[in-house]
Amino acid sequence: MRATRIRLILGLTVAGLALQFAAADPAPLTPRRMWQLARLAAPALSPDGTTAAVAVTRFDLQRDAADTDLWLVPTAGGPGRKVAAAAGAESEPAWSPDGRRLAFVAQRKGDEAPQIYLVERGRDKAKRLTRVPTGVYGIRWFPDSARLAFVSRVWPEPATWAEQGRRLMERKERKVSALTYDTARMRYWDHWIDDRQAHLFQVAITGGEPVALTAGTGLELPYRENGAANYAISPKGDEIAFTADSSPRPDLDSNLDVYLLRLGERSARNLTADNTQSDFNPAFSPDGASVVFGRQLIKGFYGDRTRLMLHDRATGTNRELAPGFDYSCNDWQFAPDGKRLFFVADERGHMPVYAMELPGGAMTRLTAEGSHGALAVGPGGASLVALRQGFSEPPTLVRVDVAAKTSDTISTFNDAVLAEVRWGEVRSVTYAGAGGAPIQMWVVLPPDYQPGQRRPLMMLIHGGPHNAITDMFQWRWNAQVFAGWGYVCAWPNFHGSSGFGNDFTASILGNWADQPYEDVMRATQWLVDQGLADPDRLVAAGASYGGYLAAVVLGRPNPYRALVAHAAVYNLYTQYASDYGAGERADANPHFWVDESVLRHTSPHLAAGSFQTPTLVVHGERDHRVYPGNGLELFQTLQTRGVPSRLIYFPDENHWVLKPNNSLFWYDEVQRWFEKWLPVNSDQ
Repeated sequence: MRATRIRLILGLTVAGLALQFAAADPAPLTPRRMWQLARLAAPALSPDGTTAAVAVTRFDLQRDAADTDLWLVPTAGGPGRKVAAAAGAESEPAWSPDGRRLAFVAQRKGDEAPQIYLVERGRDKAKRLTRVPTGVYGIRWFPDSARLAFVSRVWPEPATWAEQGRRLMERKERKVSALTYDTARMRYWDHWIDDRQAHLFQVAITGGEPVALTAGTGLELPYRENGAANYAISPKGDEIAFTADSSPRPDLDSNLDVYLLRLGERSARNLTADNTQSDFNPAFSPDGASVVFGRQLIKGFYGDRTRLMLHDRATGTNRELAPGFDYSCNDWQFAPDGKRLFFVADERGHMPVYAMELPGGAMTRLTAEGSHGALAVGPGGASLVALRQGFSEPPTLVRVDVAAKTSDTISTFNDAVLAEVRWGEVRSVTYAGAGGAPIQMWVVLPPDYQPGQRRPLMMLIHGGPHNAITDMFQWRWNAQVFAGWGYVCAWPNFHGSSGFGNDFTASILGNWADQPYEDVMRATQWLVDQGLADPDRLVAAGASYGGYLAAVVLGRPNPYRALVAHAAVYNLYTQYASDYGAGERADANPHFWVDESVLRHTSPHLAAGSFQTPTLVVHGERDHRVYPGNGLELFQTLQTRGVPSRLIYFPDENHWVLKPNNSLFWYDEVQRWFEKWLPVNSDQ
């Protein structure tokens, strides 16, 4: 009897352990599990290179809210720790040059707007430095570690902070809600723009009234987007270089330039008057003798490659550092000795880190795979700290060894969650697209895919159009989630995508529709011919420009059982209501009253008579990038024509679906919509 009882107990124990291990077996990534992942912001590296400060955001689905805390992570590896934790979100960590203090931005109890906080190294309690009624962001230290610069949006007229506060209170309490405009400087992304300007200020770490730096110069930081990247402080701390728009009508014809201003003066000097298009994001060399910045040359073409330029202060001349390098550069940082420049390139579906020798310009690629960004240079320039990500890796803190050309993980925030995920294989393939041009495409297979299987295909159409899909972790349209549903997922970098040479990116100016449409159709057929996709179970989805191309596909011959058109540009005429609808156009994209042929050929709404494919339409009310009327027009046209269709309308979302529970709902609706029109995992 006793032996039987022992065997029974052992049997139950083993069974329990088996169930426990079975429960821990990796499973495909789900939307809910994805929302369990921590999201890392740009790191700040301590001057001695031992510690990276990083803002880490986690989401609470019950509260439908985020919590962001600062963490200190040792760059040699090992566990990190929270610092200065308190209610409210902390962001923008910045170490003082002497390494004694960490500054950050937070809005805590008693704050009407975000303020600068300071915490001594080795301590946890932070103290508030500023009480700016209009709020602060975009902080940088001065070289003396005694002052900080920041950005605040202020009214030009009130001279004191008390007057700024009173004006702000008057606006909040007034009974009239009307906004009035005499220019097209009205909206951006998801908000209406008021009559304030973004200016730079400085404040001593001992406190006191912040002092204006750029106010009174007749210039302001770019009104659409601005922050720490828009300015730099000279090595002596007596000058600032900043980006401002030289155009008298930046809402219609923007021309960003880099200006140099000596502190205390009110007349800034334009360093980039030799270029009629945009120059931006200055960085001083460590000796202060030169300024590096980015430059674009083609009017009205946001996808024009960003060239690395160097301004020689002794001669007053500007020269391109790598004229033969046909990829956009970003996030440039000097090595401490000024003999090397680090940057990230948008290159053929990847975002690698490069090192450029100065002044010659010889370049070395430091990272092989994945996409990198948010560079922070270590002591002596021997290493960098950065964020690395890929289709199967959320943004992760890494240390890049310059000599060894390696990228090693130093953060562990997501290890426990990622250990539970079974990833689908990711492939980079090339096929013949429109005109026989080679087109790079990412393919993500279902985690349980077996060779020889034909699976349903989800053709993903990226937005932009001049933004390639690189090897990056996608929070809103995650191909690993879709692959976990049983689909082969494909993401082609069709004509117009960045990262494949400037001519390729500009190839669709004047005709957004034809070549990308053909590229997508050929991609679909290639996947069928390769035996990966089942020709009877094909669907496609896209957002923004991808939604536009989905609407183009809707009106042309296509093999898809169903479509998703999210934030779709459906009517190019009513798209004049978007936040960029007014103003300059590339020469190949004239206004319709000048030449209507472009819009008549490429606007999807004019092909409504051919609509047949069942379509899920999604739009957010706060989307100023693609006017919400586009989605409503498309849905009501489909309904009128009797085409099976469904509308998802988010009154509280912008161009993207950002709230956790809205996101879960979105993923669920997309899955249900496609499965309504084809059996995903049925045997054929």
